[in-house]
Amino acid sequence: MRKKSRPEVIYTPESRVLHPIQLFREMFQDLFGCRELAWRLLSRNIRAEYRRSFMGIAWAIVPPALTAAGLTFANNTGLVRVDKTDIPYPAYVMLGTILWQTFLDALNSPQIAIDTSRPLLAQVKFPHEAIILTQLGQVLFNLSIKLVFLIVLFLLFKVSVSWTIIFAPIAFIILILLGVSIGLWLVPVMNLVQDVSRAMEVITLVWFFLTPIAYPTPSSGILSVLVKLNPVTPLLVTAQELITTGELSQLTLFLIMSVITLVGFILGWLIYRLSIPFLIERIS
Repeated sequence: MRKKSRPEVIYTPESRVLHPIQLFREMFQDLFGCRELAWRLLSRNIRAEYRRSFMGIAWAIVPPALTAAGLTFANNTGLVRVDKTDIPYPAYVMLGTILWQTFLDALNSPQIAIDTSRPLLAQVKFPHEAIILTQLGQVLFNLSIKLVFLIVLFLLFKVSVSWTIIFAPIAFIILILLGVSIGLWLVPVMNLVQDVSRAMEVITLVWFFLTPIAYPTPSSGILSVLVKLNPVTPLLVTAQELITTGELSQLTLFLIMSVITLVGFILGWLIYRLSIPFLIERIS
């Protein structure tokens, strides 16, 4: 039986942006075709990350747990005054911290994919979507570990959940896609200007305090305006409410941000696709 030959690829100086339908077809074909490679890279990365670690996968829980413990201590001692929350405060802040950490992991995932795959990118030709899928798999893996810990915490504090929890994964996915979208937009800039990486550390720190993680969404004041302008707010709040109360206070904003996120993700993917050859040239 004759082996099916691969389709011939012809390279020309003409920009592929001039043929968007063909470009998007190639993008989705590569995304579909790199699944096995992404799975192998993910399995390798997870084994390598936890093989020589004494605490193993517990490290996925430590950062959000310490953050939640610190905020709970500040609230209990009166250092921070927080309005009453729908569920016990330790569970509330832990849920918010897990969602924020997941968003942050997704935001950093494209750049981490580039940094950890530099030798592979410079030496081997393969669909470059594979390294992004690998990091997304890592984000989802870490999220699943944190959710197991959250379930234990909810049981400890006897937190009841709403039937709308079955829709929570949709909010998780949109939140992750928002982070990845921003990360894809930033990848070319961060690899050209090193100051952007350092600036993002400061920006995300300020961003954390403008996100309703340690406190409910304010109803008035300057902080209320800033929190409501935060694109993460409707996604994070809706995810929290789908799990706990089932009463969606920001459903309209959530739907708007979902559409913006999906459009931003496609455009970010396009920017990544067009810029990756130049990034590889700089790497090599």
